Amino acid sequence: MAISLPCLPLVAMLLPIFTHLAGAATVTYDFNITWVLANPDGAFVRPTIGINNQWPPPIIRVTKGDTVIVNVENSLGNQTTTLHFHGLYMNGSTHMDGPYHVTQCGIAPGLKFKYNFTVDQPGTYWYHSHAKGQYPDGLRAPLIIDDPDSPFKSMYDEEYVLSVSDWYHDQMATLIPHFINRRNPKGAEPVPNAALLNDTQGLQVPIQAGKTYLFHVVNMGAFAGQYIWFEEHNITIIEVDGIYTEPANAERIYLAAAQRCSFLLTAKNDTSSNFPFVSSMDTTLFDKVPEGLNWNVSGWLLYNQSKPLPDAAIILEDSFQEFDDYTLVPYDKEPLFPDPDQSITLEVVMSNLGDGANYAFFNNISYAPPIVPTLYTVMTAGATAANAQVYGDYTHSFVLGKDEVIEIVVNNNDPGKHPFHLHGHAFQAIWRSDRDAGNFNETTLVSASHFQATPMRRDTFAVHPNGNIVLRFKADNPGVWLFHCHIEWHMDSGLMATMVEAPLELQRTLSIPQDHYDSCVVDGTPVKGNAAGNTINLLDLTGQNAPPGPLPEGFTTRGAVALGFSILSAFTSIAVISWYGIADI
Repeated sequence: MAISLPCLPLVAMLLPIFTHLAGAATVTYDFNITWVLANPDGAFVRPTIGINNQWPPPIIRVTKGDTVIVNVENSLGNQTTTLHFHGLYMNGSTHMDGPYHVTQCGIAPGLKFKYNFTVDQPGTYWYHSHAKGQYPDGLRAPLIIDDPDSPFKSMYDEEYVLSVSDWYHDQMATLIPHFINRRNPKGAEPVPNAALLNDTQGLQVPIQAGKTYLFHVVNMGAFAGQYIWFEEHNITIIEVDGIYTEPANAERIYLAAAQRCSFLLTAKNDTSSNFPFVSSMDTTLFDKVPEGLNWNVSGWLLYNQSKPLPDAAIILEDSFQEFDDYTLVPYDKEPLFPDPDQSITLEVVMSNLGDGANYAFFNNISYAPPIVPTLYTVMTAGATAANAQVYGDYTHSFVLGKDEVIEIVVNNNDPGKHPFHLHGHAFQAIWRSDRDAGNFNETTLVSASHFQATPMRRDTFAVHPNGNIVLRFKADNPGVWLFHCHIEWHMDSGLMATMVEAPLELQRTLSIPQDHYDSCVVDGTPVKGNAAGNTINLLDLTGQNAPPGPLPEGFTTRGAVALGFSILSAFTSIAVISWYGIADI
């Protein structure tokens, strides 16, 4: 199963068509989204979602300033899809961002759809489906934007693109209903079956003695964060999530789901040995580690093909000391944003609703998609678009003023890590607590001097278990942008909010292409009115999509667990009695 890493960018580079205009280029990708059988961990053949009848999907590679056109045709036959280009700000192009029923309707089977946008930010990104929990079935790949003016251009000889991910043998259409189910009242997330490097195992990366390599690494997983290290090699971090940083040396890094990191690695001058590198799933995220699970995946820095591939050393998870990304300093030295114009506090809670299943909440609101995509409500609501109520009770929408400084305080009332991602922006992390610190309390800080003068920025930050984080950004990109946990199971169960940024400005400046509206006709989705599709009284939300109702008053989560197991036991007993009743005696 071993493959050579350099061949992956080569495959991607064969696909686009380049049209050079005034020093930039228009790069066109034609993506026919199809089912493909694959067996990346060598243990189970399953249907995966590929592109042009191939899997893994191709890497998108372009240059800063290019216009990117992605022509999508959905040939899945049984599933709707969309594409999101993770980490791209989509300045002036919020309708190209991709989330299902947020900025577009779904791309129904048999339909074609065009994404058209300009990339003005270099760095390491990825693209993936943003519809109905679909991307863990395989529809995801790296997206690299080259920078001719990179301040680190002279410091490396070659580049490699490396993806890490978790992998499931079952399809999401099977896993999600079992996860959000009264028989899983505690909300235990499905545990992956394997970890992958570049969508395979046994990866070999040929390198030459003495050369320095720039690695672009993407965690494309649905759930597991990954510890990554290269035996007997140190690395120098120079970019995270598209933000250049001051060089920082590290022995080991941690990438939560959706995070990216670029680093320099200098090869040894000696070619007498090959060296393993490891990506290890963060098992503290799992409610229970299944017996026999191998949460590690190894690859090799291949100095000499004639030499053996040594086993990776065993490192106890308790001894992991990953690099703290909060300490990184952005290369551009962007200063701390001033006190916010609007502050939003979000309390993370996992609890049960009336159907007995476990859901995720921000401030007691579990997200439910609107009937009319939120962007289309912006475009058809007139002056009422400035009223957050028009977007529905369960999209958890906040209206942001143009160029306001926005602060988001996330209090994580959950014993697990959560990687939070904001579409359309990178944000400053001006404060992040240790684990078990409880809720953020600004009064415990003596002054703003507790905040870093040059805060770290990225588009996906992890908050520690039972801890908190304070994020700031400037609302200088009119659009509709999701803020959500990037653990897929938590997105599916409702851990999302919506930032509606400068909606009246959007109405004046944005034009949505006809093929986007055409997809709504086929998808059966209305494109006018409020979240409930009401075009007469925009504040009447009768008929809006909603999560299940709350548990009966006084009925605790513990009671829901007991009831769930009682119901299961009752059905089992009835089945046994019935079997005896019909059996021959």
